[in-house]
Amino acid sequence: MNNTAVATSEFSRVFRFVLQELKPRGKWLTPFNVISIPVILAGLVILYFRFVYGLGSVTNLNQYYPLGIWIGFDVVTGVALAGGAYVITFVVYVMRMEKYHSIVRVTVLNGLLAYIFYAGALTLDLGRPWHIINPVIGNSFGYNSVLFLVSWHFLLYMITMAVEFSPVVAEWAKLEKVRKFLTRLTLGAVIFGITLSILHQSGLGALFLMAKPKIHPLWYSEFIPILFFVSSIYAGLSMIVFEGTISHKVFKNLIGGHDGHQYEEIILGLAKGAAITMFVYYFFQALLFVHEKRWELITDFWGYWYLLEVIGLVLIPCCMFAYAVRHRKIGLIKVASVLALLGIVLNRLNVTVIAFRWYDVSKYYPSWEEIVVTLMVVFTEIWVFRWIVTRMPVFEKK
Repeated sequence: MNNTAVATSEFSRVFRFVLQELKPRGKWLTPFNVISIPVILAGLVILYFRFVYGLGSVTNLNQYYPLGIWIGFDVVTGVALAGGAYVITFVVYVMRMEKYHSIVRVTVLNGLLAYIFYAGALTLDLGRPWHIINPVIGNSFGYNSVLFLVSWHFLLYMITMAVEFSPVVAEWAKLEKVRKFLTRLTLGAVIFGITLSILHQSGLGALFLMAKPKIHPLWYSEFIPILFFVSSIYAGLSMIVFEGTISHKVFKNLIGGHDGHQYEEIILGLAKGAAITMFVYYFFQALLFVHEKRWELITDFWGYWYLLEVIGLVLIPCCMFAYAVRHRKIGLIKVASVLALLGIVLNRLNVTVIAFRWYDVSKYYPSWEEIVVTLMVVFTEIWVFRWIVTRMPVFEKK
């Protein structure tokens, strides 16, 4: 049999295998399905009106408030929450800390799906979605634009994470030679991906440097790119703890009889990293607060709101992480991770939506359609994640 015939036969086998894997598995009437399916269907109907009649038909966006929750939550917040992928790959492949190897695959998968869905949500927010290519080619923006850099960082990092995850797909499809080849690309892809992550996490913050008159002084700083980067580290670590907790309950039959001690050590290690990074972030915030003399800004509603974010959802969970690591309190770590994630969500929404044009009497509030579409994006990502982990060897350590 010649090479062409062998390739054709292999392609036919893989194609039949994939078709077989597309068939539904398990029960349909689960609580998650009952909630998510109507939301996804409603979101698709809303998107029909959005693309046919424009953004104004389903959103409260306007020329004064061009950034709503589709950007503030889906993109800016979502990218921060996906930071665990570059952190864990750096720890495992560069620092050679093998105890975290068992969570690399699922963490990279979560990061890849987050970028695909959250970056894909950009098309929903553009008045003319076909112009999404403009920042990539530099059209109208120019090659010196921060948006040009962020667009390329997004694009290249999604490709990089696809390369990092591709050995899992090859293993699932029983393409052993392909898997070995792709595995050899992993280290280079990881190093390239870490570089891109540092650039685009800070680059997202740099986008707001041009909006100084529109962002409340408590949230604006020339160092906002650094703050975005540092906070993405503990956001990613907290997200791993949060998602890992859920996965160990929902997919316990796939994870099997894992080593309880090893799992505990992983959680403690992630919490330690989160505590250190949160302290660095809080130190930066405190330094900026004193240096820029913001004392007179914390005597009104916005000051109290700022203290809630920085004290209640950064310093307090930081101390909780530190205490829990010292006394090996796994439950407290899980609570702290939720508070840390709430802090990240609040910070990103403050910068993009809540504290944006804070001086206006008529503020932007998301429409119910915007909220439904945001939930649709999140639920769809969970559906895809569930399909992949129930078929591919994501929870297995190779």
